[in-house]
Amino acid sequence: MGSVRKASAWLGLVDDNDDERYYDDDYSEGTEQPGDAWVTDPRVKVASDVAEVKGRRIGTVTPDSFRDARAIGELFREGVPVIVNLTAMEATDAKRVVDFAAGLTFGLRGTIERVANRVFLLTPANTEIVSGDPAARREDGFFNQS
Repeated sequence: MGSVRKASAWLGLVDDNDDERYYDDDYSEGTEQPGDAWVTDPRVKVASDVAEVKGRRIGTVTPDSFRDARAIGELFREGVPVIVNLTAMEATDAKRVVDFAAGLTFGLRGTIERVANRVFLLTPANTEIVSGDPAARREDGFFNQS
């Protein structure tokens, strides 16, 4: 695509059909099988059935609006730790989702922890968070030989 065409597409003056090269020709709607890892919503992904049996599931949710908070609640009620990524949301809706998540974790005796800017980890009551902080490991680990 030439530079003039790219500029016109960027301004919205012409259709940008250049993205078609990124799509897989074999993809078709409805190819998901009943055992696929997607649950409730394509933005909510959890581990496979084997991981579910072993209790090793973590859900990730990237909501677009406050309406998507239900997916967070459904996973958390099942006892699944949930990573909530709010980077794609407006600040007001993101605050509402954080308030919802805080109430959810309080009501079900879980914990909420900020992992990064606008990214939170919700853990159920029976889940332990192991810190990867090197300073915490040095205090009582092998290298503390004094």
